[in-house]
Amino acid sequence: MRGKLKRFKEIAERPNVICPEKEVYEKMRGNWQKEHFKNDHDIVLEIGCGRGEYTVGLAQVFPDRNFIGIDIKGDRIWVGSTRAMSLELKNAAFLRTQVQFLPKFFDGEEVKEIWITFPDPRPKDRDEKRRLTNSKYFDLYKSVLQKQGWVHFKTDNTDLFNYTLGVLKTRKDVKNLEFTHDLYSSPFNNDHFGIKTKYEEKFHAMGENIKYLKFQFVDSTN
Repeated sequence: MRGKLKRFKEIAERPNVICPEKEVYEKMRGNWQKEHFKNDHDIVLEIGCGRGEYTVGLAQVFPDRNFIGIDIKGDRIWVGSTRAMSLELKNAAFLRTQVQFLPKFFDGEEVKEIWITFPDPRPKDRDEKRRLTNSKYFDLYKSVLQKQGWVHFKTDNTDLFNYTLGVLKTRKDVKNLEFTHDLYSSPFNNDHFGIKTKYEEKFHAMGENIKYLKFQFVDSTN
């Protein structure tokens, strides 16, 4: 507990973390490019970022884009923000909040792309609404995503992946849905740029195939 409290205190003082302890916390909506990154580059989110492997990894691959990892666990964000600082990545940031509050922190069409990487599968039926690929969460993602923006999803969990495919196939606002049950042996292998999370490496080493999908939302204005 003492270690967690120390990390919470440290991230509250870091320039690459936006958390409730900071005055700007409630003022970021629509202002990420101008006020935080100081540029007009596209914004990419990692939802439920954990230790921020994708936020940091993608920021290294694409220095001309801005990446924001979102998670409620401050001790996990500490890990990602520490690595981002050690690599001097000015285009990587972290937001400590619950995902359901996404529209409070991002304006409509403020986000270019979204990654959902290895979320908690929440296998119990009573927890279905808490899955980050539940339809209500896709509504939230759509509310901040630019037209033609892509959503990417990776998991080792077969049940969660099949559940997510079922959700997407019942929606009327999804297009260009592509997927694979074995990412590393598929034509989509280059989509993840070789970036792997801690859980990805763990479960793949145990023999689990990595599942992956991507899609866009239909532009309702057309």
